[in-house]
Amino acid sequence: MTLTKKAHNVVVMDLRKLPSVTDFFVICSADSDIQVKAIAGAVEEEMDKRGVNLWHREAGSLNWLVLDYVDVVLHVFHKTTRSYYNLEKLWGDARIRRMSEDKAPVSARGSRKGGSPRNRSAVKRKAS
Repeated sequence: MTLTKKAHNVVVMDLRKLPSVTDFFVICSADSDIQVKAIAGAVEEEMDKRGVNLWHREAGSLNWLVLDYVDVVLHVFHKTTRSYYNLEKLWGDARIRRMSEDKAPVSARGSRKGGSPRNRSAVKRKAS
């Protein structure tokens, strides 16, 4: 999803073995405000099609936009903002999978295999 809008340096961080409020971070970089919005919009549209509800969206500025799907949290950064906050280093114990820009888009599910999100009853899957 992120790669279809030309996101750069896409990584998936597996946080399941770490004390964390989520299972995965998907982190990517964008070159402009318009691209940040386009990436987030494409992810929101695809997740909605899959019946996964957005739990929270944070976009105080378009230097860093966050989409929280409970078990998966997407961070879309401007390049300079990403290097400043350096989430990859902050969560350095996480397993990191880098996605090349010529691979298929990253997709993520918003719920665990067991079916219930981490104590967030506000998140519900849409009926099929």
